[in-house]
Amino acid sequence: MTKSIQIALDGPAAAGKSTIAKIVAEQLGYIYIDTGAMYRAITLKALNEGIDLSSNEEAGKLLADTEIDLQPSENGQLVFLDNKDVTEDIRSQHVTKAVSEMAAHESVRTQMVKLQQQLAEERGVVMDGRDIGTDVLPAAKLKVFMSATVEERARRRFEENKKRSIHTPIDELQAEIAKRDKMDSEREVSPLRQAEDAIFLDTTFLTIREAAAEILRLAEERLS
Repeated sequence: MTKSIQIALDGPAAAGKSTIAKIVAEQLGYIYIDTGAMYRAITLKALNEGIDLSSNEEAGKLLADTEIDLQPSENGQLVFLDNKDVTEDIRSQHVTKAVSEMAAHESVRTQMVKLQQQLAEERGVVMDGRDIGTDVLPAAKLKVFMSATVEERARRRFEENKKRSIHTPIDELQAEIAKRDKMDSEREVSPLRQAEDAIFLDTTFLTIREAAAEILRLAEERLS
């Protein structure tokens, strides 16, 4: 019986990946690695320092001179940028609108993939993002590609934003999500795509708990 496995969860924005990944990791006693938070952190720094988001060279240099750390806490995972807690800051609309452009740079993705692979070495891990099953953890024992309709994903983002007192109209969120899907799928480096050996999971009509239960069932199959 395998002691632990690597679980890769991929999919577009607002498919429920992070929330479900946290539940799965907690149930299995694994480490959860939020790769999206890592890209958001470097995007936040770029915005704060006025870096040209379209410049691959500037983006790469900035990341090389940056420390990003993920730490567990009683209230969930904390994100530290150069030793400062930015867990809430990285969820702002300002960062959300800019993160796809930052994440598209080869210089950024190459460095991030190496860091993410180091974090996942020789341990049970649940990692979510856009290119986990294809580029970061290509040997993961369980790969799941999660998605939902744009309308449902916009509704979920709307509810999340409300809890943070962010009031973006739902039609604007739909447009943002559709635009991000296009950017993520068409970028040259590590585009969003389903790995050949990944299982597709449509979460449109599933609750968070139902989706997590299905991934846990698939994990148990591979652990036995």
